[in-house]
Amino acid sequence: MNTVRGTEQAQPLFRQVYEYALNRMERGEWKFHDKLPSIRLLAEELGVHRLTVFKAYRQLTEEGKVYVKDKSGYYVSQGNGQMLVQGFDEGSGVSSYLHSNPMYDIQRVPAKYQFSLALIDPGLLPNLFLSDYVKRVFDMYPKVMGTYASVQGDEELRETLSGHFRKQQHLQLSSGELLITSGAQQAINLIARMMLGPMDSVLIERPTYSVAMDIFRRAGARLVPVEITPNGYDLDEVEALMAKHKPRMFYMNPTHHNPTGYTVPVRQRKLLVELAERYRCLLVEDDPFRDMYFEEEPPPPIFAYDTEGWVVYIGSFSKYVAPGLRICAVACRYPLMERLIMIKSLEDNGTPLLNQKIFLHYYTSPRLQQHLGKLRIALQVQKEIMEQELSQSGWQWETPGGGLTLWVKLPDGTPVDALLRKSLEHSLSFVPGSVFDPLGEMRSWLRLCYSFVSEPLLREGMQKLTALARKL
Repeated sequence: MNTVRGTEQAQPLFRQVYEYALNRMERGEWKFHDKLPSIRLLAEELGVHRLTVFKAYRQLTEEGKVYVKDKSGYYVSQGNGQMLVQGFDEGSGVSSYLHSNPMYDIQRVPAKYQFSLALIDPGLLPNLFLSDYVKRVFDMYPKVMGTYASVQGDEELRETLSGHFRKQQHLQLSSGELLITSGAQQAINLIARMMLGPMDSVLIERPTYSVAMDIFRRAGARLVPVEITPNGYDLDEVEALMAKHKPRMFYMNPTHHNPTGYTVPVRQRKLLVELAERYRCLLVEDDPFRDMYFEEEPPPPIFAYDTEGWVVYIGSFSKYVAPGLRICAVACRYPLMERLIMIKSLEDNGTPLLNQKIFLHYYTSPRLQQHLGKLRIALQVQKEIMEQELSQSGWQWETPGGGLTLWVKLPDGTPVDALLRKSLEHSLSFVPGSVFDPLGEMRSWLRLCYSFVSEPLLREGMQKLTALARKL
């Protein structure tokens, strides 16, 4: 049975099957007079009871979206095979899905020892230098406050970033193949609205970025976990999952992965593109930590190996280049770009122009590029301090080659949830591993961010955390 755990059921199950069938018709995958899968076949495919499918089909019939031929089955009615933007349906009710947000619940609690935020200590950023550039931008663009940016993003910024990506990451891009969004989270949301409908399958790493899971669940999608290890993925497993589930997309963070810090090797990146083409599965490559490496630069993005338009690349700068500006660049080919721009126009009609102009001149300055080298050294020192303080704890982790976090496994049986409650009482926060797990398991794991606190607090906090764990 094609049952996928870890997908929350916020609507009645028959309604999700109804939305799934309706979405297939609106995409044009099931056209006028096409026969729908039999009740038995669709129930087996979706992992639900036959009566659930029957109830969904009956509602579609009552609404005139399908019709019944005696002893033959259900067929698409006229007017229900039109092509819409994939997965975008404001009236479907899917957007009313409500989910808890445990990450937010943890991060909103004030903590002296803040290890839950995957952000960089503002004190490590050149804030006075940024302030100077803000003043320059107003002199260079006196009308910037009275002007909208284009929906796709400021042309000057997109031209500069396309040159940066060509030079630094070997991405063959034109400015027309870039879309500027207000952070990576907005980019993921736009892609989900373009690609996903109810009951669609999404391959997603286990563990993974929790906000992405919430976005996909809100779209009504089913999450199919793919294990990520220090050596990358098991590509035989990936191919088997693609063949079985026919996913619309595979969301991944293959470089300095959040939360594990793992980096997928070059050979797998090339083969993943081949699998995407073969099984018509869009690869969504989220890449917010690329520039935060320690010893060696990471391999080129997966997007660099794509020649047929099966990869969307999300290059976010929010973690380390003025987080308050929330600048992210999405790269993809047409016609996907055209559809993303349309959806973006409905979202906010364009990322603020002032933010884009400030970022443009700040990011390309020699001063900031020099600062990035110093920032990498500072983060590596922070990482090594955390590892040093945990070295006698008996806990396990893989030393990351970059990023902002340490993915730590505690001895089996350690009550991580109880440890979190006790830690918060002592003004110390971290994120339990279950938050990042599509299956809601991984209860012996936790994510510790070494980037947001000063060295003294980092040492004190790790000593306090390990002491609390020993008392449980």
